[in-house]
Amino acid sequence: MSGSVTVVGLGPGSEAMVTPEATAALARATDIVGYIPYVARVPDRPGLVKHATDNRVEAERAAHALQMAAEGRHVAVVSSGDPGVFAMASAVFEALEAGPADWLTLEISVLPGITAMLAAAARAGAPLGHDFCTINLSDNLKPWDLIERRLTLAAKADFAMAFYNPRSKSRPEGFGKALEILKASCGDDRPVIFARAVSTPEEHIRTVPLTQAEPEMADMRTVVIVGSSLTRIVERPGLAPIVYTPRSVPA
Repeated sequence: MSGSVTVVGLGPGSEAMVTPEATAALARATDIVGYIPYVARVPDRPGLVKHATDNRVEAERAAHALQMAAEGRHVAVVSSGDPGVFAMASAVFEALEAGPADWLTLEISVLPGITAMLAAAARAGAPLGHDFCTINLSDNLKPWDLIERRLTLAAKADFAMAFYNPRSKSRPEGFGKALEILKASCGDDRPVIFARAVSTPEEHIRTVPLTQAEPEMADMRTVVIVGSSLTRIVERPGLAPIVYTPRSVPA
């Protein structure tokens, strides 16, 4: 019996943002593997086995999925957002490369999802409408000095920027340091969007100038988007402002 691994993106939170392709893959799966709150988003049904684990065991989770597939199971590894953006797709391929040779013949596919970054940008308008970069502010898997260097260079290159994992209870100081770097490096008062729990009932969008951005405005459910020097705010009477970055750059 030939098994398979499908790495599935569940989108930012709303079921309306799960793609039909992802829904079909979950319906075919014999096993669901993932972080506890993401596995909980998949409805129970007869014959489906759920394997929910804590957050910092991605390598073990990926190896378990591959081993079950080698035994003939059809495994869906679930991530929020897009599984290829700071999520489980890379973990699966890391485990595949390090694992036994027979795993290399398994059927493995990655199904994209709507990332929190893109969902947040759409809610605000189009702040990522020109060149942008994305940085994970967690230093769990990379040194903080690398994050600082990338922040400084991205600001000097005048990218719009999107930040994942800005501020957690275990490392509350990092985002404050990131804001200090941006305020020193950008040279202007560009807009900063704090988009929390986008597409869920707890959604909250707030836009402030960079000089007024504070660490306490973000947590682990927040995506932070910082505009470039060209990013515009269109104020609308009685309505939320639109934040967008023009498609062109003056010569």
